[in-house]
Amino acid sequence: MSLQLRLFNVLCRTLVKPLLRREANPKRARRSFTLLARLLFRPPPFSLFLPASYKTNNGPERALWVSSGRVKTREVLLYFHGGGYIAGSTRTHRAMLARLSRLTGLQVFLPNYGLAPESPFPAAFDDAMASYDALLTRGYKPSDIIVGGDSAGGGLALAVLAKLCQQGRTPRAAFAFSPWTDLLVTGASLRENAQADVLFSPERIPVLRDMVVSEEDADDTRISPLYAEFPNCPPVFFQASESEILRDDTLRMAARLREFGAEVTDVLWPDVSHVWQLFDGLMPEARAALLETAGFIHGQLET
Repeated sequence: MSLQLRLFNVLCRTLVKPLLRREANPKRARRSFTLLARLLFRPPPFSLFLPASYKTNNGPERALWVSSGRVKTREVLLYFHGGGYIAGSTRTHRAMLARLSRLTGLQVFLPNYGLAPESPFPAAFDDAMASYDALLTRGYKPSDIIVGGDSAGGGLALAVLAKLCQQGRTPRAAFAFSPWTDLLVTGASLRENAQADVLFSPERIPVLRDMVVSEEDADDTRISPLYAEFPNCPPVFFQASESEILRDDTLRMAARLREFGAEVTDVLWPDVSHVWQLFDGLMPEARAALLETAGFIHGQLET
């Protein structure tokens, strides 16, 4: 464990975790996340952020084209930001994705999507599907697209992947950082890692879930891809923390995909937090994780 990670974990456990345990206001959560990104997250030099939009059922939604350095134009990463379906935006994730663009040599299409409670379920899923369709409209083929996301956005990426597999419009590959895949909240790691997780307390997960979707709809595959079917699934790559409360959302999702014959790589990292990749430039473990992800992406483009 690096010194930076050790200090980060102490800060999160003593200051951030108690704050998140009490947070119940989506608008305040969005402001806090955006402020954190503005203060701490720095893109690599020569990064380019081009505003864009795409059509949804509720009108145009904002998006961002992210690139850093020289990039290919034939393939693209479609990435869904995390934030528990109540927070997060292009502003919170653009720095990390600029680094991933630099490491992979690919452009990233980063869409905003409807957040709860203003945009109730299944708005996020519908918007995510629309963003995939927008790339097809621009001339990309499914085999040109790699889909990814983190936390709630990772679950969203996998929900989209399930639907695309069922429709026969399968992307080239997919990846997810600490995805939230089971909104029934049944993973054993919620109990087992309650103390070890430096960011989240397990009692807050059902509270967050109830802001997003009713308990009756919590097993809907548009928000809980753990229960979805994945025919002809492409390769999928996962990273998660051994000590986070959502660890089993990754491990059970990986096992589910293997049931459908998918080639799955799931990597658990010790000591790190939920979606530590966001902190690229602040701790070496974040850069190492992005390099590992870039290796997976390069491998898929070579096949």
